[in-house]
Amino acid sequence: MPLIFWLVPFSAALALLFAWIFFRQMMQHDEGTEKMRKIAEHVRKGAGAYLRQQYKVVIVVFLIITVIFSILAYGLGVQNPWVPFAFISGGFFSGLAGFFGMKAATFASARVANACRTSLNSGLRLAFRSGAVMGLVVVGLVLVDISLWFIALNIFIPETADGYKLMTITAVMLTFGMGASTQALFARVGGGIYTKAADVGADLVGKIEAGIPEDDPRNPATIADNVGDNVGDVAGMGADLFESFAASILATALLGAAAFIGHGLDMQTNAVIAPMLIAAVGTLLSIAGVFMVKTKEGATQKQLLHSLGFGVNISAVLIVICSFLILYFLGLPNYVGIWGSIVIGLLAGIGIGQSTEYFTASAYSPTRKIAEASKTGPATVIIAGTGTGLISAAVPLGIIVIAITLAYSFATGFSFHVENLNFGLYGIGVAAVGMLSTLGITLATDAYGPIADNAGGNAEMCGLGAEVRSRTDALDALGNTTAATGKGFAIGSAALTALALLASYFEEVRMMYVKFLDMPNELINGVPAIEAAFIDFVYHFEIHLMNPKVIVGIFLGVMAVFLFSGMTMNAVGRAAQKMVDEVRCQFQTIEGILTGEVEPDYARCVEISTKGAQKEMMWPSLVALFIPVIVGLVFGVAGITGLLIGTISSGFALAIFMANAGGAWDNAKKYVEEGNFGGKGSENHKATVIGDTVGDPFKDTSGPSLNILIKLMVMASVVTVGVAVSYSLF
Repeated sequence: MPLIFWLVPFSAALALLFAWIFFRQMMQHDEGTEKMRKIAEHVRKGAGAYLRQQYKVVIVVFLIITVIFSILAYGLGVQNPWVPFAFISGGFFSGLAGFFGMKAATFASARVANACRTSLNSGLRLAFRSGAVMGLVVVGLVLVDISLWFIALNIFIPETADGYKLMTITAVMLTFGMGASTQALFARVGGGIYTKAADVGADLVGKIEAGIPEDDPRNPATIADNVGDNVGDVAGMGADLFESFAASILATALLGAAAFIGHGLDMQTNAVIAPMLIAAVGTLLSIAGVFMVKTKEGATQKQLLHSLGFGVNISAVLIVICSFLILYFLGLPNYVGIWGSIVIGLLAGIGIGQSTEYFTASAYSPTRKIAEASKTGPATVIIAGTGTGLISAAVPLGIIVIAITLAYSFATGFSFHVENLNFGLYGIGVAAVGMLSTLGITLATDAYGPIADNAGGNAEMCGLGAEVRSRTDALDALGNTTAATGKGFAIGSAALTALALLASYFEEVRMMYVKFLDMPNELINGVPAIEAAFIDFVYHFEIHLMNPKVIVGIFLGVMAVFLFSGMTMNAVGRAAQKMVDEVRCQFQTIEGILTGEVEPDYARCVEISTKGAQKEMMWPSLVALFIPVIVGLVFGVAGITGLLIGTISSGFALAIFMANAGGAWDNAKKYVEEGNFGGKGSENHKATVIGDTVGDPFKDTSGPSLNILIKLMVMASVVTVGVAVSYSLF
């Protein structure tokens, strides 16, 4: 084990230490008045109850899948025996990251609202550092999990003379990403259904029918809405980016083991630990970046965005310098080119974030034009938002195309000969790691959003006054933009990570022949499997566009994306209908709610959202798990390759469209609420509320869930590769 590797567990420990410090500092702030504490307690209890119920369902699913993996490993011998344990550990740490992040968020919201009674800067710093708890817990637990598995497998997996020990280690480690992905999908889908059912009910009945403000304590769905912000946008996003971070590191490690398999054990080891070290240093720099976020009183939205962006950008600049030193120290061939791939990944992440900000922030013309469309009613608001979302997908797609091309080119020294294919794929993987290297602070800006939103809700329900509400509204509007930017960033990283995982799929195919099927001399394109290169497997399985199995797979991948999106949208619709009926019923049957004399039955709305989310999240999640297995059984490796290509390309585009359209509708509503085009209560405002309601499941359920769908389908294909190789029908 190289001495420099120990930087990885050290960074993990430091990240978790600072997460604990920030949490303790946040808890030392005053939670405010008795009413503020009471409302915060309602939200905490609701979020905790939901997560407990969700984890009960997820545990059952995990046990079933673990049994299946155990049969594949110990019964049929087509899987590594470590896989069931890796799967469980990935799911456990992913769920733990979401739980800790949500715990911090639910304790922070009332404290942020109370801090805004003092100044805008106090509220911003407290909200951001509370969000940093989530960011640092996620990266810390990922690095803990990776460190423990890398150390343990190095001890227990026997040495080999052909370089396949590291291939085996990284292949096993990659499978714990499936556990993380499975947990993340349930968290994202379930949390998204929960939060949007409550949000839609609160908006349609409260704002439009009853004419009461957002987060008004008279609205029975208000507490459920605030709970939903935490279970969807905090716990769900944390689990989502946990698996993105882990998958990008582990896929790149496997590609590094494959690319440098003939370059000596030391060089191969350095290629494997390089992405781990880059992530570790990025974590240390993220901690430093958190301390750089502050603002001045009365700051505009652009100034607030600059305040958050300053810490992120400083961390990004420093990781560019540090990653060069890491690669130089490791002595990898063409380390300058590989470093170029890292820089490309970072720039791509920044570019996608800036693009998302432009299309969703109320400071820019696309969102203002959607608000202006409210003059002619909700139909034109929806049309304008849809058009903006569709156009907005073009820029990130172009950025990803450029990033893939340049990352591959830099890593190969601009040599496009087929012999350099593995190095090019390693470059794409390293670009994904580069994009996610400063995740600790990037995720903090995302988790900040729901904390600020809940703080605004608390301020409104407690009647803290116009000045305080103005500050929380400013933080909330900023949170909408950072949340949209975070979703774009997550989706962009998913595209690069999924491509790295797709490449690693063929390395798993090779491992299947060499290790598990015990056929190292099986001829692959005329070459023994143990000597075959990536491209030999491509030729052997006829991976080309004239193979109908590949074409069928592509169409099935697109089908899976649209089926999943439709199922999650309809799930929100059904759950929201129940919430609307409940809110209407309470307004009609409980006297004194609208006059403020009687408190609504908040618990009933929380119960409806919880039951609706648990019921509705199952089938969309099972689609992602079982389609790759079925396609592998029927169409084999060629069909799986087509399936993943179709899923990655269509899923990425649709996810960007949904996230940006939803974010733009939301901020168009906020722009009107600031006093533009008639302000709150006007017909224009009601039109934008309807647009925002349509966009809610776009941006908080279906859109962000798609990036997990992409990676989970790739991961499920990787883990069940033995089935596709051994038992496919065609």
